[in-house]
Amino acid sequence: MARYTGPKSKIARKLGSPVYGPDKNYERRPYPPGFFGPTKKRRKISEYGVQLKEKQKARFTYGLLEKQFYNLFQKAVRSKGITGEVFLQLLESRLDNVVFRMGIAPSRAAARQLVTHRHILVNGNKVNIPSYQLREGDIVSVREKSKSLEVIGQSLSAPKYTKFSWIEWDNSLMSGRFLNKPNRDEIPEPIKEQLIVELYSKN
Repeated sequence: MARYTGPKSKIARKLGSPVYGPDKNYERRPYPPGFFGPTKKRRKISEYGVQLKEKQKARFTYGLLEKQFYNLFQKAVRSKGITGEVFLQLLESRLDNVVFRMGIAPSRAAARQLVTHRHILVNGNKVNIPSYQLREGDIVSVREKSKSLEVIGQSLSAPKYTKFSWIEWDNSLMSGRFLNKPNRDEIPEPIKEQLIVELYSKN
C-alpha cells in the first residue's frame, strides 16, 4: 500500500495546517520551515500557489497520493451536484475515513492499516480496500477476532469530543452505520474546496 512516510511536522508547517492531527512540533512552530523562521519576510504567494497549497492540504489530510486524489476529483466532476462539495463527500465516504470518524482508529493512517489487515467488516464482509466507497445504510464493524486489539481498545476508550450526524456508533457492539453523505457544513475540515476546483479547471 503506497503512502507518504516522510516527516509529518514538516509538511504541516509548510501547509500551515496540522494535516496529520494534533502536532506539538507544529504548535511550537506554526510557520514554514527555514533558517529564519517566522521573522523572514516571504514573497507573496501567487494565485496558483494558493490553490496548489489548498490541494496539498486536502490531499495530506485525507492521506491520498496524487493519482488517487486526482481520480477521485474526476469522479466528482462526473457526478451530479456542486463539484467541490461532492468531492469532499467522496473523501468522507472512504472506508478508512469512516473508520477514523467512528473512533475505531486514532488517525486515518491507523484506520488504513486496520482496513488493509482485514480487521474491519462492511455489512458483515471483510473489506481490505481503504478507498472503498461506503453507501447509505452500510454497516461498518470490527471483526470479532480483532475486538481485543490494543490499538482499537485505546482509541474507543479515548474521550470523543465530536459526534457526526451522518454516522451512528454502538460502542458495546463495536459497530456503526454510515447513514448518509454529509453536507458541506457538517464536514469539520477547514478546506477551501473551491480553490481545488479552480486549480484542476486549469488543466
